[in-house]
Amino acid sequence: MPANGERPATAWSDGESLSDHQLAQLNVARAVAPLDDPRLADFMALLDEVNLLAERSPGFVWRLQGASGNATDVNVGDDPRVIVNLTVWESADDLFAFTYRSDHRAVVARRFEWFERWEGPSVVLWWQPAGTIPAIEEAFRRLRLLADHGPTPEAFTFKQQFAPPAG
Repeated sequence: MPANGERPATAWSDGESLSDHQLAQLNVARAVAPLDDPRLADFMALLDEVNLLAERSPGFVWRLQGASGNATDVNVGDDPRVIVNLTVWESADDLFAFTYRSDHRAVVARRFEWFERWEGPSVVLWWQPAGTIPAIEEAFRRLRLLADHGPTPEAFTFKQQFAPPAG
């Protein structure tokens, strides 16, 4: 943590990449109400715990953070109810294990209490060179690519994955 006590803009794992590529992931959602609404209270209360769980999970590399320490205050467009989760992992298996086999699965089970159903894909995965940080604009480009063309090596899903690029 910086000497001034502010949180760093990103959270990194201490591990080093074992591959030339790492998995980037974007999850976008629109809250059913403003984030300070009582309907979102449970979700907001769980954020720090879930983010800490991610950071301690095998294969975690990085996550987007705003001044709040999470990404709910990162502006991604005109609608303040749209939020993103942008992360990097060593592998799709590591991300899948965190998402569906850890205590995070309880949050996933409640997602429609807190978020509207997104028109089109709301999650996209892609491989990027190890040690690089994905930009939000690039993440949304990948989501549009998935929406327009279905799963490809440049933008895919857990259900239809692609291997990392060779080399």
